[in-house]
Amino acid sequence: MSETMIQMAQRARKCAEEIKKYKEVQLVSHIDADGISSAAIIARSMERAGIEYEMLFVKQLDEEIVRELANENPELVIFTDLGSGQIEHINNYGLHAVIADHHRPQGDLEMHLNPHLFGANGSFEISGSGTAFLLAEELGSNRDLADLAIVGCIGDMQYRKYGKLVSLNREILDNNPDTIAAKTDISLFGKQTRPVYKMLQYSSDPYLPGLTGNEDACIDFLRKIGFRCAEDERWRRWIDLTEEEKIKVTSSLLQYSVQNGLSSYSLNRLVSECYILLREKEGTEMRDASEYATLLNATGRYMKADIGMAVCMGDREEAYEDSKRLLGEHRKNLVEGLNFVREKGVTQLSNLQYFDAGGSIPETIVGIVAGMSHASSNRHLPIVAFADKEDGHKVSARGTQELVNKGLNLSEAISQVCQVVGGAGGGHDIAAGATVPYGKKEEFIERLNELIARQIAGRT
Repeated sequence: MSETMIQMAQRARKCAEEIKKYKEVQLVSHIDADGISSAAIIARSMERAGIEYEMLFVKQLDEEIVRELANENPELVIFTDLGSGQIEHINNYGLHAVIADHHRPQGDLEMHLNPHLFGANGSFEISGSGTAFLLAEELGSNRDLADLAIVGCIGDMQYRKYGKLVSLNREILDNNPDTIAAKTDISLFGKQTRPVYKMLQYSSDPYLPGLTGNEDACIDFLRKIGFRCAEDERWRRWIDLTEEEKIKVTSSLLQYSVQNGLSSYSLNRLVSECYILLREKEGTEMRDASEYATLLNATGRYMKADIGMAVCMGDREEAYEDSKRLLGEHRKNLVEGLNFVREKGVTQLSNLQYFDAGGSIPETIVGIVAGMSHASSNRHLPIVAFADKEDGHKVSARGTQELVNKGLNLSEAISQVCQVVGGAGGGHDIAAGATVPYGKKEEFIERLNELIARQIAGRT
């Protein structure tokens, strides 16, 4: 066990001892895959410990929500996958809180479990679900929840920097071989559940020129390389293939991608380390960590995070069916969002590129669309997306590891700009978001462009 893991476990033990003092607590978490899996981990561990809880999912934690929580006067609030950026408000309103988060802290709190406090980076070394798992381990015998910790960190794209899980995430993975297995495989979405041609058709990260979005072209590509798309009147999935067939499809796809000018970044994304949840049924979304995370994201993005949490808690009937329906809607909206960006294009400034979706893309998925669009746009500049919401412009920004290595820190940049133009934001160095007031979009993007220039130049 690494020194950082030992230190985090010690802090987790302290937080767990505090939680065990109470019979009922308020649990608050984020609506994405990392937040939903984090909440499920803590909820399961508290159920086993005999602690009751009230659940609240939020899109973004702000002063108003903290004030509302304080007015309800709970004995203890547990924040998972959020809270570290709102410690000042938590303290000001006198909330007794435990935070298990991985975002950059702003303020001091005694019961605070966060990798940044121990010299680790919450962008790729451990996610919110990972910190929740460390806390759960101190609440009782909960090692079986390690699979949800991996689902959360995959949903948070913590594998992106190195193409696989490393550091504290890796320790959780390696310490639980009976629950999770890692293998190098094609990284396209749907290996467990989709026909192979559908994997190609709906591939957006990476974007496959001539194949993505074109069903006939995908079937034709597979047939030309001698691949049998169907057998016994049933479409074949990736998991139905022999290892020889998988190698043939992958090598042919790599060759096709090179011939069609796919970037080195996208080529590297085509094959990666993938994560299998060994206790889940083969052929279901929950068997593959990426598919599981996407399923959870689909529930959260449409304000049905409670359905995703129910799946995490073991419901494989009604909640599972509802989550699959939401996933279908989610994928449809993503395709429509990608088509919107391709048709409207992006505006390029000196140090960033951006698009304004207005009301054409739901603000809950505009960040995902931005990340997908980035794969087929200018990778030398971060991409920023705007979408309308009730209280202002939703802002989602995505960078690359190469840009981060050059000095880009979107979390710090967006936080600083928000202090000037109003609103609130944060996140990670490679991906961040905010809400800014209406009428401030142009000033926001101009100031962000200038600040990113200073970051890259090393003058901040």
